Amino acid sequence: MKTRILLAASAVALLVFPAQAAETKKNDADTYRLLNLFGDVFERVRSDYVEAPTDQQMIEAAITGMLSALDPHSSYLNAKSFRDMQVNTRGEFGGLGIRVTMEGGYVKVISPIDDTPAFRAGIKPSDLISHLDGESVQGLTLNQAVEKMRGKVGKDIKLTILREGMKSFDVTITRAVIKITSVRSKVEEKVGYIRITSFNEQTEKGLKKEMAKIKEEIGSDLQGIVLDLRNNPGGLLDQAIAVADAFLDKGEIVSTRSRRPEDTQRFNAKPGDLSGQLPIVVLINGGSASASEIVAGALQDHRRAVILGTKSFGKGSVQTIMPLPGHGAMRLTTARYYTPSGRSIQAKGIEPDIKVEQARIESIETLKRRRESDFRNALDSGDKKGNGKKPDAKPQAGKSKTGAEDEKPADKQDYQLSRALDLLRGLALLSGKMVTTTN
Repeated sequence: MKTRILLAASAVALLVFPAQAAETKKNDADTYRLLNLFGDVFERVRSDYVEAPTDQQMIEAAITGMLSALDPHSSYLNAKSFRDMQVNTRGEFGGLGIRVTMEGGYVKVISPIDDTPAFRAGIKPSDLISHLDGESVQGLTLNQAVEKMRGKVGKDIKLTILREGMKSFDVTITRAVIKITSVRSKVEEKVGYIRITSFNEQTEKGLKKEMAKIKEEIGSDLQGIVLDLRNNPGGLLDQAIAVADAFLDKGEIVSTRSRRPEDTQRFNAKPGDLSGQLPIVVLINGGSASASEIVAGALQDHRRAVILGTKSFGKGSVQTIMPLPGHGAMRLTTARYYTPSGRSIQAKGIEPDIKVEQARIESIETLKRRRESDFRNALDSGDKKGNGKKPDAKPQAGKSKTGAEDEKPADKQDYQLSRALDLLRGLALLSGKMVTTTN
């Protein structure tokens, strides 16, 4: 019986291995046939095209087409584009100040960068750029479009913008040197506000510096942190991991999974929390992408922060830069990333815990109502400290009766930030710590 089983197994092996070999041989033959096709087209173009192209132009165009056909983020970087990309991740470059991708043949704005010409010109996330200086972007690769938007500092460029619900319109922007301070902070009463505009090589260092400034200014009265990732288009994976790690004591931050299961990587937090376990609210919107979503997803899954705002961009793929000696580099999508709970963000985005659309705050005038203290012979409060006197109702000189001069102009208020601050103040109240509200 054993002999029969072994013979049967041997017979199966003899059938399988020749089949595999034949399949491999067939695949190789198909590859060579297609390469011959490429060679034939290459020679025909080189010999018969109306104008003589260089071999380098044709080869680079073929590589560009091959990579851009895979997904919107894979691309070929020639030597100049590769140098520009290296400068970008160091935090300084020339241009308009927008992060972009391609969609439907148009250049789509992921987000404008704070305090840049594009930001000041009113460019918004999800805007589509259809023309550059009157020339259509249809048919251009992402790198070609970006190259056209860059240019001499001080020189104008006209962008034709398609915005949902509006007719197309032109915006003229003056190019400038874009210097990115990726992290900045301020204090809102007893709440620390940290704004991260991108994840470059300086981000982790900048976060630690700004947290130290907040702690020095507020001290032990610090009630919580607002981490603002709105319009943050992402950047370096290691910096996103470092930012999430800064507010987590333990647990997984993110995992990346490629086509081969053995290449899966998991990144975990190390002990230590920069905020000392204080409450955190993370602000996101449609311009929060990639590395921003890694941070928001990790803090959300660990219930370390409340995510507030609107749904994020939904870029959940990892691009690896592969240098090609003497020929620039290749940006290739090599993995998807997953949040600690196993969620893929690709094309889905991060849903906020509390959805708050950006809005304009408008004060509504109401008729003056009578209060108890307005009645004749009304009892006083019985508070000896106040000596039983009614408060002086006369308005002070130089101030309106409504006190409107103390309010911020409505169009300058950040509604989402106001709600985040209110949330932290509410949490402080519940924990027995009061934060004074001033809007």
